[in-house]
Amino acid sequence: MVYSGSVAPLAALHSNVTRSFYYCHALPRFIYDLRDYYMRALPHWQRPLLSALIQYIQPRYEKAISRIHALIANSENVRSRILRYLGRDSVVIHPPCDTKGFTWLESGDYFLSTARLEPYKRVDLVVSAFLQMPECKLVVASGGSDESRLFRMAENAPNIRFVGWQSAGALRELIGRSRATIYIPLDEDFGMSPVESMAAGKPVIGVAEGGLLETVLPEETGFLLGPKDLEQQLMDTVRNTTPEHFQNMRSECEERAKQFSSERFVSAIRKTVDLV
Repeated sequence: MVYSGSVAPLAALHSNVTRSFYYCHALPRFIYDLRDYYMRALPHWQRPLLSALIQYIQPRYEKAISRIHALIANSENVRSRILRYLGRDSVVIHPPCDTKGFTWLESGDYFLSTARLEPYKRVDLVVSAFLQMPECKLVVASGGSDESRLFRMAENAPNIRFVGWQSAGALRELIGRSRATIYIPLDEDFGMSPVESMAAGKPVIGVAEGGLLETVLPEETGFLLGPKDLEQQLMDTVRNTTPEHFQNMRSECEERAKQFSSERFVSAIRKTVDLV
């Protein structure tokens, strides 16, 4: 039995299988590493409701995890969280990316953000940076709960365009024709977007924390910015990196993305299952 998903392990409370595996993309972050973040984001009257939900789910979740035979983390970052909060080690197998589905089409004149429009994805910092760079174009291809606020931020900015959620084909084209992608989330679990970008030969302007430390090679397949003064660092990188420099990273990006192919994932999963 294989479980996958933040609360999927709860099903183990009602299972008697002899071998079980949990492929963990992320522990429930509102319970563990981002509990304070989620609390602060709620109105005061809603915080007791979240506390009650955590008190209900957390002991059941941890009991369920204790019944699972082997844990597989999707990144070293998630592995460290599992060890910290649950006291168990896990095997790291990076998730599969359809690397063959993304291709370089041209070196366009815009930067692309595909992160969900949620506060912890920090797209507001990206928008704020481009508001100060009217000569540089930004395309935002996603949606989320922070959408209205971000729309208001950029409503008078002709260089910033929100195109909403895209079909798989349209997204591949947007990535393939961009100059580079921008992805600076808060302590990302793994992050598939940077891998998809590199598969299309597009460098990633990311942040030096979380899963991006495992995917993006600094100065080879992109740029990893320090977590402090992110907005200014982003502006400096966009302004000071020539289109030719971004384009020259193409082959390294494409080669790096192959390390996260579906074939490698399937092979690693089979080996792990056979060993347990």
